[in-house]
Amino acid sequence: MVTYEFEIIVVGAGHAGTEAAMAAARMGANTALLTTNLDTVGQMSCNPAIGGVAKGHLVREIDALGGIMGQGIDATGIQFRMLNMRKGPAMHSPRAQADKKAYQNWIKHACELQDNLSLRQEIVEDIITDDQQTRVLGVRCKGDVVYRANAVVLTTGTFLQAIMHTGEAKTAGGRAGEGTTAGISGALDRLGFRLERFKTGTPPRLNARTIDFNKAEMQPGDDDPQPFSFLSDKFSVEQIPCWITYTNQAVHDVIHENLHRAPMYSGQINSSGPRYCPSIEDKVVRFAEKDRHQLFLEPEGRHTQEVYVNGISTSLPRDVQDRLFRLIPGLENAQIMRYGYAVEYDFCPPEQLRQTLETQSVEGLYFAGQINGTTGYEEAGAQGLIAGANAALKSRNAGELIIDRDQGYIGVLIDDLVTCSVDEPYRMFTSRAEYRLMLRQDNADRRLTPIANQFGMIDDNRWSRLQHKESEIQRIRELLTKNRIGENTVEKFLRRPESDWTDVTRAIPELSEVSEEIRNQVLYDVKYAGYIARQQSDIDRQKRMARRNIPDNFDYAALTQLRNEAKEKLARFRPRNLEQAGRISGITPADIALLVIHLDNRTQKKSKQESS
Repeated sequence: MVTYEFEIIVVGAGHAGTEAAMAAARMGANTALLTTNLDTVGQMSCNPAIGGVAKGHLVREIDALGGIMGQGIDATGIQFRMLNMRKGPAMHSPRAQADKKAYQNWIKHACELQDNLSLRQEIVEDIITDDQQTRVLGVRCKGDVVYRANAVVLTTGTFLQAIMHTGEAKTAGGRAGEGTTAGISGALDRLGFRLERFKTGTPPRLNARTIDFNKAEMQPGDDDPQPFSFLSDKFSVEQIPCWITYTNQAVHDVIHENLHRAPMYSGQINSSGPRYCPSIEDKVVRFAEKDRHQLFLEPEGRHTQEVYVNGISTSLPRDVQDRLFRLIPGLENAQIMRYGYAVEYDFCPPEQLRQTLETQSVEGLYFAGQINGTTGYEEAGAQGLIAGANAALKSRNAGELIIDRDQGYIGVLIDDLVTCSVDEPYRMFTSRAEYRLMLRQDNADRRLTPIANQFGMIDDNRWSRLQHKESEIQRIRELLTKNRIGENTVEKFLRRPESDWTDVTRAIPELSEVSEEIRNQVLYDVKYAGYIARQQSDIDRQKRMARRNIPDNFDYAALTQLRNEAKEKLARFRPRNLEQAGRISGITPADIALLVIHLDNRTQKKSKQESS
């Protein structure tokens, strides 16, 4: 037996795993990143894009906390767009098409260059714990190889006992051309974790040379592309257009005729899929009144002809997929390079986790990504970063990193998972964030980089950039309060809905040279000050509730007046405070009132004992 010693082990090198390993290593922890195939580090298994509605917020927050996803897409993007520009700034969301292989290579290279990080090709078969199965000690790999560590982060994606479906055909594996990891599922079951099944899918890929783009609508990138990373200066990039075409009734008819051969409708797959990213089979059934569905033709890179057909995820048999594309405008002669398929895989319902993403039952074991029932690169990367950082902190008894709901979309994501769990693959939306006016994508660094600096997650360059930015914003705010337009200060004048930066520069000409980034921060700070103050009042009220912590070993069964449903849910989710307890589905204000009384009694008894 060969044994290696590390502080942190990260299993899986997708979007969650790479962010987890990089975060732990940046914080000084000796970290090993283990993957079954080094050629797939950072691979985009599905769509060749980063960001989108709310997802773009997550990427900006990952970057603000020192993560690498934003820098990776800035370096390898082939088209950049800011979505929802007709709406207010809270809804603006960046999205970029990636050169798929270039992005993957950039992420792998970043991992190779990172101090304190060892990237290794290993097949993990088991999780090692103490005799009581309450503390993780490391992992066992194929070939009788053991990696010992203070903490282990599992980021296994769709590979836990995974099965791929294309029509009636079934193949073991979590991604085309790759295998599955049944051993880890067995280890989790042995350790007492509850496992369930989800499914996801991917669409066919086409050869661009065989597509008639004259029958499709062009979708260009923005004239003024905005970077994802707060470390990236404004840049110009040669952008490649995407294209739009549509299904039609003939396509829908073929799908209806073959639903009995679709795994989701034949009974071959019984697990839930992502409601907000349905297969084309689901679309034509659930939205029968629609006579067409939009399809986006997205190039996968600068040096490939492969095109991803966004909007037609399917697990229909190959012959049916062939027929469908012959009926779609512009795709009548398109060559299918890769057929669509569905993947069914194990995940662990996330109420089994703490807010740090450490498991409740096994100390030092963390889960991140699709193992927690989420979908999407961005959701995975966000969880990975938080899990990796907390694993490093745990290893050194240096506290916990918890992002609250009022601090970031990452906080919303993790709180939703551990408090409400999932009954379908979780995807982030702006509507999930109750404080979204404060949680804009443009101010992620101002919200989160100070936290990252506090925990040693970022370098001096990132911190000095933020300090310079904040001092410049403060300087301009002072100028706005010192100068006047008529009877009002410029700041008060700027609060009017009809006022804009042109009015400011007329009153204070020197501000005409201010960068767009700084200008927008000042504009939003001034114009939304009243709304933000009201949201802050709500946050303060919630935080007063949150200060009432609930002990980890709290015995809910002992509260005889508490409803059985409340006892069961509170014991399962183990909320850390009253605020989180109140967000659990099925927990009523009366249940919270009983908890308050019991906690007060505990506090009084403790005080009497200490005084005596």
